[in-house]
Amino acid sequence: MTRMPLGFPSIDVITGIGGRLSSSDWWNEINESTLWQDGIFYALCAAYALVSSIALIQLIRIELRVPEYGWTTQKVFHLMNFIVNGVRAVVFGFHKQVFLLHPKINLRHWNILRNFGALSKKPRKRKNMLEGIAMQDQHEIDSGSFLNQVSILVLLDLPGLLFFSTYTLLVLFWAEIYHQASESTSCYGANIDSSIGIDGQARSLPTDKLRIVYVSVNAGMYLIQACIWVYLWIDDNSVVEFIGKIFIAVVSFMAALGFLVYGGRLFFMLRRFPIESKGRRKKLHEVGSVTGICFTCFLVRCFVVVLSAFDTDASLDVLDHPVLNFIYYMLVEILPSALVLYILRKLPPKRISAQYHPI
Repeated sequence: MTRMPLGFPSIDVITGIGGRLSSSDWWNEINESTLWQDGIFYALCAAYALVSSIALIQLIRIELRVPEYGWTTQKVFHLMNFIVNGVRAVVFGFHKQVFLLHPKINLRHWNILRNFGALSKKPRKRKNMLEGIAMQDQHEIDSGSFLNQVSILVLLDLPGLLFFSTYTLLVLFWAEIYHQASESTSCYGANIDSSIGIDGQARSLPTDKLRIVYVSVNAGMYLIQACIWVYLWIDDNSVVEFIGKIFIAVVSFMAALGFLVYGGRLFFMLRRFPIESKGRRKKLHEVGSVTGICFTCFLVRCFVVVLSAFDTDASLDVLDHPVLNFIYYMLVEILPSALVLYILRKLPPKRISAQYHPI
């Protein structure tokens, strides 16, 4: 959970007056350039909109092909992908308006301004001016409405939580399939091949406990995150903000672990079936690829969020870190979503199958 810093003069303006800082660094020039910021955030908006459109088109195709099956795992998965990527597209498309909902002093900029004031020829006068700017921004923060403060937190953090729920849905389904195959002798050969996709549900195995675990984990995650949002609205505490980032990192690590455990188990279980099993090679590729992609993206998210919690220069979701945001969201959401949607693009069969059931 992060808040958006705005309202300070750019580094170039500061260096132009004091001459103490260098603006030759291309990284800083890109990060501080309004043109680059807009270009990168609009590129993220377009990428998210494309992935969201693909998920929606696939959902419509599935519904037109098998409307009689109701809301299956496959349909829910594509619907949630559409929502997550759509919300991200809106956030980055209106990044200036979104970030202005709740401005917050950027500690890195404040340190630069403070040092500049201390090094100027008239430090007391310069320092008073800079502190006046800071107090003005702080007044704007304090006078911000409840709706604005909560809205920015929800817009930035909620899509990440929904992303977790969307892809752990695959973990739930694979866990159901794995336990079904482990306890049933009927899922051999063709049976396992017809049950391994996400076009339906794991069959013939009581899965109430697994679903209870899935719902409980997700409900607990949203509840804890909501408590953090409310506490930060009441008291903007840096310790709570740090705890919130660590919480997101733990959630991401749990997702990565879930894919590693159940994706790995299912993959090695499939390898034990004879080569002549129908669709064995294709299912091996499907499970192995999705497991590797999702495990990697959640592990990278965990690492980057922890890094941003300890290093303000690596903060995410801030207006003056567009390059970092571009790399981060490309690696942990856009590319993984696009690849998984491509791998799981197969439509369910037209014929009504006794093994295909709605959620």
